[in-house]
Amino acid sequence: MKKSMKAALSSAFVFPGAGHFFLKKYMTGAVLAGAALASLYLLISETVDRVLQITDKIQHGEVPLNVAAITALVSKQTGNETQLINIASTVLIILWLIGIADSYRIGRRQDKSVLTGK
Repeated sequence: MKKSMKAALSSAFVFPGAGHFFLKKYMTGAVLAGAALASLYLLISETVDRVLQITDKIQHGEVPLNVAAITALVSKQTGNETQLINIASTVLIILWLIGIADSYRIGRRQDKSVLTGK
């Protein structure tokens, strides 16, 4: 399998930047992975905060312990939470796609240089 395909698959299935690390483009890989980790951290922290809020309401008896009531709380989000989650999700998806495309592009260039000997 060519380097370009291995790098693209690494970025696609492992994490953004993994393909760059495979191609020894450490700085680009670190930037992509760091930005993706920041977006992922934001998504996870917002989700955990929301879960803790719902759990607290259940424990204090404000919400009955049934699926319908919990589902209603989960689907009810404030504008700031929704906007932050949407932005973080979009950034993560874009970074993932950039990682795949860029690692494939760099891998193709490296594959061509191996074939031509340059």
